[in-house]
Amino acid sequence: MEDSYEHTSVGRDMIPVKGHALLKDGRRIILTLYRPEDKEALVSMYANMSPEALKWGLPPYDRARIEYWNSDLTNNITLIARLEERIVGHLRLFRIPFERRKGVGEVLIYVHQDFQNLGLGTRMMRKAIELAKEQGFHRIGLTVVADNHSAIKVYEKVGFKKEGIARETFYGDDHRYHDEVEMGILL
Repeated sequence: MEDSYEHTSVGRDMIPVKGHALLKDGRRIILTLYRPEDKEALVSMYANMSPEALKWGLPPYDRARIEYWNSDLTNNITLIARLEERIVGHLRLFRIPFERRKGVGEVLIYVHQDFQNLGLGTRMMRKAIELAKEQGFHRIGLTVVADNHSAIKVYEKVGFKKEGIARETFYGDDHRYHDEVEMGILL
């Protein structure tokens, strides 16, 4: 899969603002940094995701949550994946805002069900890691439900390591508690 990116200067850093990711099925997805004018398309992506695609996430996926996720564009890295005008993926890497956690970030990612298992999540995670390095991050962490095997496979593929298990912390739609895996990568 071949990716290409255009760059722009922001302050003293070079930030990719537009790139193409080639999916396993041959489609080209455009990866861009989130802009406020993307909000409605992002709300639409979440509104059109299946319950199965969201079952391991933390709802609600409403306008207020999306606005909160994207409220600090200067301190966080927010990527979106687009097929034409439709947003099909969303990744948010946010800095922990405490001096004792300097350079530490947490990541969340959602890929629309029509674009899962095509390499998009892997491409988005790799781009986020690259941007995090450029922005001076030291570590990225995440939490994933232990039963979400496909997500864990993606995270391990891009270099994340399992660091621990939080037992029975996620209450699923199946009315059962599930373990969560803490994962991280040092940059």
